[in-house]
Parts: sequence; structure tokens; C-alpha cells
Amino acid sequence: MKVGYLGPKGSFTHAATLSFFKKNNLIALPTIISALKKIETKSVDYVVVPIENSIEGTVNQTLDFVYHHSKAKVQGEIILPINQNLMVHPNSSAHLEKIKAIKSHPQALAQTQQFLDERFNLATQEVTASTTEAAKWLHDHPNELVAAVASLEAAKMYGLDIIYPNIQDVENNQTRFWIIGHENITKKETSIFNKRRSIGVSFTENKPGNLHKVLSVFSWREIDLTKIESRPLRTQLGEYFFLIDIQNESPSLVEMAILELEQLGGVIKELGTYPVYLEKAF
Repeated sequence: MKVGYLGPKGSFTHAATLSFFKKNNLIALPTIISALKKIETKSVDYVVVPIENSIEGTVNQTLDFVYHHSKAKVQGEIILPINQNLMVHPNSSAHLEKIKAIKSHPQALAQTQQFLDERFNLATQEVTASTTEAAKWLHDHPNELVAAVASLEAAKMYGLDIIYPNIQDVENNQTRFWIIGHENITKKETSIFNKRRSIGVSFTENKPGNLHKVLSVFSWREIDLTKIESRPLRTQLGEYFFLIDIQNESPSLVEMAILELEQLGGVIKELGTYPVYLEKAF
């Protein structure tokens, strides 16, 4: 089995992929779009990509591609606690007061802004393509007074010293990762944390009350919506589709709600019905 993931090795997406697929043939891919295109061409069996972080919100690249372009479905979801760490090259450990720059991925920098402002407010923040790339840069530049925000695994990979662990601004920092593929998949040795169904809803006419229609068909049936979000429909300004994540504990009730929504003019795209797995911190 070939499994693509948003790389590189040592990233949080890599950790989520390892937690589910273990020792399968894992293939690091450079961007979310390149990963999702691999599953569309069936070059891999599954891909793992981030969909939402509890601090920074939805990963729009993932959602927009899956809604507009993907024929594959969400087959599972991994929820991974995210612990960010500030690290330096061992050569710099004795000179923390002189750190002049902090490197990391934009999401990691955003998740640690309060900490960085309190401890390193004079250091510039420099964006890298991934947290692992920031760690690699430190390894390759041992005499630079620069720190990185990255994972414990990245620190181990590149022989870096973690000077401040768990620096995320919100203690319960989690990221949702979607497993996307053309075939169903289950992880038998781990209990399922939840069951979810994700749909995209648009309307042929942009009328007042469309959002109310969406909410009402689920509300009176007492169906729990774990997420609802609007995104541009890419037709013209002011037209949107709605992402809806549904607690799928009563599938027959959910099915009736979706049928009613279609009768009210909703156009439904099924993104997937899937189990949710909660993994341990990485």
C-alpha cells in the first residue's frame, strides 16, 4: 500500500500518517495540492493532509480542492495533539539572549505568538515551507544565532536542543487530518473516537434564508453539527458553499435531513462518511 502525506519526514502530518499506517510505503509530498492530485491520479492508495487546527482554523487548500476537484472521499480522520517546541543548534544553547530570528512554518508561528512575543520579541520571524525545514536549516547553519519552532521528532532528527518545550499558546492544541482515498479503510487495533459525515452544500439561487434552510433541517431533528463554514463558490462574488460536519450517530436521521435539504434546493456533494481516531501527542 502506498500512502502519500504532506511532508517532509518529521512533520506533524508525517506523525499522523505514522500513527495510522505504521510501516506502509509512506511517500512525502511537498504541498497539499500535490498530495491531493496524487490520489486523483491513483498514484497512491491514500493521502493524509491537514484539514483544521484548533487555533488557526480550517486549512482552506484542503477543503477547496476536495470540494471542487476531488472524486475520492474522506475515509478517516486523525486528531493529533500538537506540541510545538523552541529549539536551537547545540552551539547556540549558551547564547539564547542573542537569538536574532525564529524560523518555522506560518501555522506553527501563529500557534506560538504569545510565547514568542513574551520571550523573543526582538527576534524577527522567518517563514519556512515546514517546521522540519526550519529544523534542518539550524542543523545546516550551526553558527547562526537562530531558533526554530518544530516537533520533538524534528529536533531528534537534526540533533537540536529543545530549550522550551510545549510553547503553543493554547494547551489543548490539536489538528485534524483527513485520510482521503477511493476505498474504505479501518484501523482495527484502535477504538473509534467518533463517527462523522462531511458534506458540501450549495444552492442554485443565492437567496436570503439559504443558511437558515441548512440549519433548520438538522436543528429540528436534534442532529449535532460539529462544524459549519462558508467558502467562496468560485462562480461570482457573494456566492458560497457550506461545509457541514455532522455527528453521524443517527445515520437514518441524517439521511432524511439531507433529502429534505435537497428538496429545499440544496445541491449536495458528499465529502465522506468516516471514523475519527484520537491519537496520542507527538
